[in-house]
Amino acid sequence: MHLDHDHTHLTAVSADARRPDGSRRALRIGLGGPVGSGKTATVAALCRELRDRLSLAVVTNDIYTREDAEFLLRNAVLPPERIQAVETGACPHTAIRDDISANLEAVEDLEDAVGPLDLILVESGGDNLTATFSRGLVDAQIFVIDVAGGDDIPRKGGPGVTTADLLVVNKTDLAPYVGSDLERMARDAKEQRGDLPVLFTSLTSGVGVAPVAGWVRERLADWTA
Repeated sequence: MHLDHDHTHLTAVSADARRPDGSRRALRIGLGGPVGSGKTATVAALCRELRDRLSLAVVTNDIYTREDAEFLLRNAVLPPERIQAVETGACPHTAIRDDISANLEAVEDLEDAVGPLDLILVESGGDNLTATFSRGLVDAQIFVIDVAGGDDIPRKGGPGVTTADLLVVNKTDLAPYVGSDLERMARDAKEQRGDLPVLFTSLTSGVGVAPVAGWVRERLADWTA
């Protein structure tokens, strides 16, 4: 299920589109959202979907642990040298929006170590509806919510919901069990986001992460063009 918005534009890119040697750096896409919305599972599914055709890497953010990176390593979604963990030591939004130095160092280290890369996924630690990425860190951002968090989340808005380049409403398979109205969520999301795209996903279904992967490929096509 998706809303038929225009998926073809890359709304903004960071100023430093080239590496010091003049080569084009990897496209950076950030994934944010509340705790438990399925960010790490979405990152893992994207890696499995894209790794055969793209050269990609991942940076994860946790406050005091490397749990998300360890999950990706245990599931062998990418070789270990393509996964970097950042321990923020503070609220997750600090390291993705306010002081992005640790994440910038991580993405640059990955490009130096395993580059050239097509794509780097930067996963935020779990945060609230105000979480957004600095455009100095990422070129586009995905915000992940889930139906179990309540079907009123799109209506409540917040910068993550209203301004992310893509809103993903995850775990749609749980809707009948938690009383979430997907049609209502779709209407509220459209009202909050206008023409910005929204995708509804269930990683346990046959379609899985494919629609999100398609959106990522379109962003990469814009970037390389």
